[in-house]
Amino acid sequence: MLTEVVFYDTMRQGLWVALTISVPILTVALVTGVAIGLVQALTSIQEMTLTFVPKLAAIGAVFWISMSFMTEALVSFFHDRIVPLIIGG
Repeated sequence: MLTEVVFYDTMRQGLWVALTISVPILTVALVTGVAIGLVQALTSIQEMTLTFVPKLAAIGAVFWISMSFMTEALVSFFHDRIVPLIIGG
């Protein structure tokens, strides 16, 4: 029987996994955005694509690099937490 404690603990672990796999991409997006914003402020260039293209490239590169970590974390959460709940309950 699935109790509220098990449900909330599973949700907590799922949110933690979501946070840990999103941190690399969000950090790179933040750092790239601040760096490009600083360059724009220093040079007075206000081009919209100047912020979009480098940020998209950086996010794509970090996603490609950290894809194995993200997949491993999600599969581990699924096998360690979700599958036993399905089988046992």
